[in-house]
Amino acid sequence: MADATSRTGPAPYAAVTLGEIKELAGVGRPTVSNWRRRFSPAALATVKDRRRPFPSPVGGSASKPLFDALEIADWLDLRPVPDTEPDERGKVPTYGDRFRRGLKLRGLVALKHRLGSAESLITQALAVIATRAEAQDLVPECLPEDLRADYDAADRDVRQAVWNLEHEIGSAGKAADALLGIDEDVELAKRLESDVLMDTVPREIVSLVATLIGPNEGGPDQRSTISLCAGLGELLLGMDGGPYGNLRTHGELVAVEPDPLRRKLLKYRLLSYEMYGGMDVCADPSDLDIPQAWGGAPGDDAWNFSSADIVLASPPYASGERERDEKGPLWWAHEAVRRLNPDGQGYAVVPAWTLTRTRGAVPAPTIDAREQLLAQDSVGAIIQLPRRIHPFRTGAEYALLILRPPLHEPADRQVLLIDADRIAQRTGGRKWIGEVAQLVLAEGEPDPRDARSVPVRSAYPGGEQLLDGRSVLPAHRIAAAETGVDHFEETVTARRAAMAVMPQLRDWLGDMGIAKRRTPVRHRKLEQHIRAGQLRSLGGHRIKDSDIGEAGLPVIGREEILGELPVGQRRISPEALATYASARITERGDVIVLAEHGVRCQVDEAGGCVLLSPVQGLRIEKYREYLVVVAKGEPIRPDGLWMRPHALARLLQSPRNQHRGSGSLVRRVSVRDMDLPQLPPEEIAELEAILTETERLRADVRRQLEALDRLAERISAGVADGDLALRRR
Repeated sequence: MADATSRTGPAPYAAVTLGEIKELAGVGRPTVSNWRRRFSPAALATVKDRRRPFPSPVGGSASKPLFDALEIADWLDLRPVPDTEPDERGKVPTYGDRFRRGLKLRGLVALKHRLGSAESLITQALAVIATRAEAQDLVPECLPEDLRADYDAADRDVRQAVWNLEHEIGSAGKAADALLGIDEDVELAKRLESDVLMDTVPREIVSLVATLIGPNEGGPDQRSTISLCAGLGELLLGMDGGPYGNLRTHGELVAVEPDPLRRKLLKYRLLSYEMYGGMDVCADPSDLDIPQAWGGAPGDDAWNFSSADIVLASPPYASGERERDEKGPLWWAHEAVRRLNPDGQGYAVVPAWTLTRTRGAVPAPTIDAREQLLAQDSVGAIIQLPRRIHPFRTGAEYALLILRPPLHEPADRQVLLIDADRIAQRTGGRKWIGEVAQLVLAEGEPDPRDARSVPVRSAYPGGEQLLDGRSVLPAHRIAAAETGVDHFEETVTARRAAMAVMPQLRDWLGDMGIAKRRTPVRHRKLEQHIRAGQLRSLGGHRIKDSDIGEAGLPVIGREEILGELPVGQRRISPEALATYASARITERGDVIVLAEHGVRCQVDEAGGCVLLSPVQGLRIEKYREYLVVVAKGEPIRPDGLWMRPHALARLLQSPRNQHRGSGSLVRRVSVRDMDLPQLPPEEIAELEAILTETERLRADVRRQLEALDRLAERISAGVADGDLALRRR
């Protein structure tokens, strides 16, 4: 099955139009026109600029000129891509790099439209690569059953395009990876728009898992590996530097992939790396329990492959997909645990939603599976991966579970929670991979805001534990005091600064009883306060724009909380509100919360408002009774109210709650996962008095500023129109 194109060189690149330059370089058409005008020989000569001019056309017409592709590539090499970081070799990416990659892919992308589907093109192209790499040296009985048919289906144009790609990249294996979007550059996969390629495991996750597994030491008795939901073999072939490293010297390797097309493409990829004979690919995990000759062993030497030292799993599920199915993403995590040898370790990539769902009235197999994993102490670490890590599913979030064999008896084990998203935001680039690996391997001291260990079961009543039915996503669980901050010194300094700018408040500021706390304070989640009936959650409503007008009850939404619109400008009539059965009206003292990209709160001082989603509210259940007592003038017991509105609003906005966000596109903070310090009612009352007075003073200052702004506006307007004359008295 030798490829005839292997005896010929790659076809030269065809000339390109201005539109193709725009597409291949990844810029807009005006940018290319601007380059051509500003860097024309005449324009450069006018200003005596000695820079290289834009290449001249080599054909075409005045309205549609054609340019030499390699000349354009060389010229674009001089233009770095803005806002990009140097690669590992210190080279800054250029538009020439983009253009050259696009040239390599142009022929294949054009063939996709002719063949009718990306899947047909990928299958035929991989069959050609696999045949050229290893298949021609193997007997037909050892080859995948569809390889010959897929190879014969590829016409000369497909084979020539594949040969060009392989020639440009340098090897059959790397050409297959480029075609599948598994290498560093996913541009071809994006332009092919194949559903098969949308679920590939991102390169950063592959690197993290490979780092955690560690290098292959060589020699006999190497670690065996099972890859469940292997996909295109990203995790499996990524171990120990991937097929470019020492993967062939690992122990037994077996891949399980239920999807027939992905299973076929995985086999072709193994052939492209000349590794097909040393690795088995099966369709279902149950096949591992059937005695057979694994890894090319002699036929009479049969055994089952029911367990391994390393088990990998990467189920290709998007957000919410198969949430109520028994065989969802966490089913594969359970299967990975079941397949572990006694000293083995598993790695499962799962959608983050599997860790955030809470139990409700409907069946929740995902929550059952999660709690079962925790209850049998099979989870060693939960790593929340950086946002937008997936090149195709940019709105999805993922987590990596590090799994261990279950314990038959309950133990006081803890689970390491790591917020790799927070680490990545701080470090930039791929430095987060090394930091996360050090935390998992216990080689570094964790920042309490990035990672901490949480017990599976509480050692005492009311203590924190993961088996409480709440989200176990690290961002929702990790909360720590600000590091490197002396709150007492900072507060005293702030009070001193306030005295300097507002001397009339010196007595009030001096009477504040501020002292260092000597005993630790426990924190409690808002979820617990809501379940205990101390707080009531008020959800925001989705109201049609046509129902919002200028009369009726005030509507408070995102715009009002952010200050983009004044409260009261948008309203809804009682008749329109009556059509929304679940609508609730706020009361005085309710705390209104917007938990997107941080936490913003304000206290509803009057009540009678309607909350517009995503804004939500919290109501202190005893606050209405408290207001009645105040109105009657009856004495107020110091312990009569456990929390006050202004205190609640400010405590929710503390830094420890601000950093609990999750979500790739919109960072939302779960209100129920925020926590509050457990303080005596007397201290809460004192905090409320201070915050109420500061809010009153801020309102006075705002009125003064508004009055000064109004005065300045009217004076300047009168002078501008010539109606006012100013003179000093």
